[in-house]
Amino acid sequence: MAYKNLSGFVEALELSGELVRIREPVSPKLEISEITDRVVKNNGKALLFENTGTDFPVLINAFASEKRMSLALGLNGLDEVGSKINRILGKLMNARGSFLGKISAIPVLKEFSSWMPRMRRGRGECQEVIMKMPDLGRIPVLTCWPDDGGPFITLPVVHTSDPETGIRNVGMYRMQVFGPDVTGMHWHMHKGSAHHYSKYKALGRKMPVTVTLGGDPVYTYAASAPLPENIDEYLFAGFLRGKRVELVKCITNDLAVPGDVDFVMEGYVDPNEELVLEGPFGDHTGFYSLPGLFPKFHITCLTHRRNAIYPATIVGIPPMEDAWMGKATERIFLAPIKMAVLPELSDMDMPPEGVFHNLALVSIEKAYPGHSVKVMSSLWGAGQMMFNKVLFIVNKDVDVHNYTDIAKIVSASVDPLQDIHFLKGPVDILDHSSRSYAYGSKMGIDATAILPDDKPEKIPGDKYTINKTSLRSEFKEIIRINDSLPDTGISVLIISVKKSRKEHIRQISRIAVENDWIQGVKFILFVDDDTDISDIAEVVWLSCNNIDPMRDCYYIETVNGTYPGLFIDGTGKSNELDDFSRNWPNVIIMNDETIRKVDEIWSRLGLGELLLSPSLKYRSLVHKSGAVSKLNEKE
Repeated sequence: MAYKNLSGFVEALELSGELVRIREPVSPKLEISEITDRVVKNNGKALLFENTGTDFPVLINAFASEKRMSLALGLNGLDEVGSKINRILGKLMNARGSFLGKISAIPVLKEFSSWMPRMRRGRGECQEVIMKMPDLGRIPVLTCWPDDGGPFITLPVVHTSDPETGIRNVGMYRMQVFGPDVTGMHWHMHKGSAHHYSKYKALGRKMPVTVTLGGDPVYTYAASAPLPENIDEYLFAGFLRGKRVELVKCITNDLAVPGDVDFVMEGYVDPNEELVLEGPFGDHTGFYSLPGLFPKFHITCLTHRRNAIYPATIVGIPPMEDAWMGKATERIFLAPIKMAVLPELSDMDMPPEGVFHNLALVSIEKAYPGHSVKVMSSLWGAGQMMFNKVLFIVNKDVDVHNYTDIAKIVSASVDPLQDIHFLKGPVDILDHSSRSYAYGSKMGIDATAILPDDKPEKIPGDKYTINKTSLRSEFKEIIRINDSLPDTGISVLIISVKKSRKEHIRQISRIAVENDWIQGVKFILFVDDDTDISDIAEVVWLSCNNIDPMRDCYYIETVNGTYPGLFIDGTGKSNELDDFSRNWPNVIIMNDETIRKVDEIWSRLGLGELLLSPSLKYRSLVHKSGAVSKLNEKE
């Protein structure tokens, strides 16, 4: 299904009972974010803020459920696309054989050609109104979190082209607003537009860039999707919507954009211009990404559709709206990964607490010893899966979407001394715990069934001992111990510690093992004293963010041998206690003033009973004010 424009999607949301119109005046500075954070964490509806202090309403939380994500992509369910991909790829692969096979593929090729983007003459709806003087101040760009560097455009669709081949790239990179016609361009070193930028820099030429907002929501999703470099994003969009994308030429450069988008910002990036300090920004990891040097984007022409709607999102402590965009990617790209890379792959799940890149659960049809390691290597070399940090592999008959069952299977089948594998490699630039910028390590855990000659060593049994009295008596810095999981068949012990010296966590681990205060537990996880260790989702989110596996996961050697379990230091790191030289970011929460203001106006928003601010729960995780954490200091 194709939407005529973003207004068409809004109508569909409303007809489906999935939209709340908010007519009360609400500021784009922090207030929209605070309201949205409360709504998204309570599985609420899409929000259309109609009174933003500008000429334009703001649509937000539009993708934050499977129903709405499916509606945005014109699907009955997110697995529907995978079935379609299987059908098409299957027919094309059969065409390699007989003459009749080739003939049978002709309808598929015709269908394929109907998705190809097409240029049309004249101007599009997106060019109905031309701002004589581009002024981003007239658009309700959100300031999302208190310590953000300023307002950020959060759903931009960024168009660039290769200066040598002319091949288009469409990506999504946040844009900090620095002035009426200048923003930052936060493209990561691994992304397509950054490669184009490097080529323009080598040529000594300015780089044409055009940014769009809105239109058919498929455009927004396609810009965020991890497509191979040789796949045109608008071909992919045409495939998803079942209708080709019609493009129009920009007014001041030669790039082309969909004619039905809501806003178009044309301009350039000058590779010879000095980089600008961009950030901080409350990011999808739930932590601030700290300031860095990035190019400036100069806007030379700003146009928009009459009655344009400004689309936005906020990211922060999961779950957030972007989790459903990630879920769509997980379901859509499962089929091509199976077809082209890993036919043994059965299913995949990326839990929201893993913020996309930190955690993945995969099931496979295991055929031989070491098969899981082969799958780990393949996935870590496949596109954006190279950013994955922790990867679990289980058998094909295991439901990877049932996290409790996964934990029990891992506990029952994994020998921590034999089945855990480590590797160094690239990581997401937003990974604040890696040993260096964009470079760290990964951990793969093989929880598949035993095959002959696969695991000759005996796996430790399910008997365990946890002497909490002795642990607390010896280590007053231990704040809480959650030993409830082993009784449920999950061999995980969680200990919160007020860390105060170097090698503190390893010292506790060693003494606990030497004195047999911990026996038979396969995974012992240490977290900071302010972590709510009864909230497993919080524990997973924080510890996955805070570890570099090869640095923070370790074994304890004693005179009697190696303890058959993995110890994990999931605490925050500092230079003082951990020789960690990079700045550690703070967790993202809203300020008290905005929380109070939203509490005051809540009854007028039409959102039902007052929802408390999620930030109240996470206040204890914030160490001093600002985007940079002071791990040993509180407000």
